Amino acid sequence: MKEHNLVQTLNEALGWELRATNMYAHYAANIRGIHRLQLSPMFTAEATESTMHGDIVRKAIVKLGGIPVTERNTHKIIHTTQYDEMLVHSLETETQAAAVYADIMIEIESVGDQEMYDAIEQIYLAELRSLEELRLLMD
Repeated sequence: MKEHNLVQTLNEALGWELRATNMYAHYAANIRGIHRLQLSPMFTAEATESTMHGDIVRKAIVKLGGIPVTERNTHKIIHTTQYDEMLVHSLETETQAAAVYADIMIEIESVGDQEMYDAIEQIYLAELRSLEELRLLMD
């Protein structure tokens, strides 16, 4: 039962990572003006990081005998060319992802898989770093 709940929560995280990959790639392509110089590479790096996180989460799901989702989280990706709106939506996405990873870490502790815990902890810490970076960009 613990593994089943963990697979569900990991799939929730995977859905957020798939969404983040799409959102960040979209924003990297659509950012305009002077902010493009800094934000396009940042959004591209975030898309790549989300893809890598998704790969780690998929492997954890399979390790637990689950089936990874293939659809992104259904939370709508808002199209905009305004950098400040992109940052707000990015902050929202990273906040949701960090919350899910915090839940996953608690669930992994109950399963007792240290290797998986370490891998997810690294993702969680990366999400927290992204949150801090976005907060600084928005000041």
